[in-house]
Amino acid sequence: MALRGGAWLVAAVFFWCSYFFSHVAGWFGLLICRQQFLPFLRTNVVKLRNCQSIVFLIGLTTAVNLTRADEMTADESRGFPNLPMKTAGGAQFWTDHCWQDGYRLQKNALTKHWRLLDPNNVRLAWGKRVQCEQKLVSLCPPQEATTAKHRVILLHGLMRTAGSMKSMAASIEDASDSVAVPITYASSRAPIASHAAALRELLEAFPEDDTFSFVAHSMGNIITRHLVADLQRDGDPKGILPRCQGMVMLGPPNQGAIIAERLGPTKVFAWVTGKGGMELGKRWAELEPNLATPPFPFHIVAGEVHGPIENPLIDGDGDFVVKVEETKLDGAASHTVVPVLHSFLMSDQAVIDQTIELLSNATAQ
Repeated sequence: MALRGGAWLVAAVFFWCSYFFSHVAGWFGLLICRQQFLPFLRTNVVKLRNCQSIVFLIGLTTAVNLTRADEMTADESRGFPNLPMKTAGGAQFWTDHCWQDGYRLQKNALTKHWRLLDPNNVRLAWGKRVQCEQKLVSLCPPQEATTAKHRVILLHGLMRTAGSMKSMAASIEDASDSVAVPITYASSRAPIASHAAALRELLEAFPEDDTFSFVAHSMGNIITRHLVADLQRDGDPKGILPRCQGMVMLGPPNQGAIIAERLGPTKVFAWVTGKGGMELGKRWAELEPNLATPPFPFHIVAGEVHGPIENPLIDGDGDFVVKVEETKLDGAASHTVVPVLHSFLMSDQAVIDQTIELLSNATAQ
């Protein structure tokens, strides 16, 4: 079986990574240890040289399986060889398309292949979507829903992961009977429309009697607004919108982000944040017509911090990334300003408590 171009690229990347670890990192680490700066690392650094063959074999296996993924048809039922291993859960390359009891079906934004993760982010299957779905069904057989569940969908912001919403998710479940559903999406590797489409697919897979609320940070709010617009424009056969009970927006760039607009001309910003980051700035005028105001109760929590260091890329009050004025959106049930930096809005305990209270009030209506 011949490897294709993309598969050869994967193998080459892994080979050079293995070379770096075994030679460059290894010798640099030994130099530090020789100076007795960190003597206890001597043994461990030497072990880096032994990682070369392991890393290269992993890369070669990945390349071979990617080639198999291209050659297989959708009717094939056999799965790819899989070594269950702990993953980062998504980082910037994976997007959740299905969430069931903590198991997540994800698609890679670069290679376009699929994988199934368990609630502890251990990979259980990968390759074509059909094999991953079959594995999921074997782990979570379809059952008739006895009681409708209220699910709180949590969406992280640009360049973050579902892990950033971990404290929020745990607190929501501790304080209520709701099921927290932290979503991962490749925020810097795909446009916002793609993330909204994946979110729609994920929601439509839940039982038809389940209800939803949303807690989103930064870009996650724009994805949700895009989802609402998609459902209103294209139709909502699964009845998602009538089942949405409320939303809390944390640091939402509802009017775009001046910081993204000013950094947009730099090639580095576009390379790092991708199409999604550019849409919040330079391409906001193209994106905004595809966003809707939620037809269910929503609340806005904006950050405002002052200190000896101010961000020169934003004008006026803000959380160092998004201006307070940029968070506003007509129709909000409330707009609150808190003294918290943008990056910590979702993990600040006072904000978490406020979010839980707002969600509780929304679901009680």
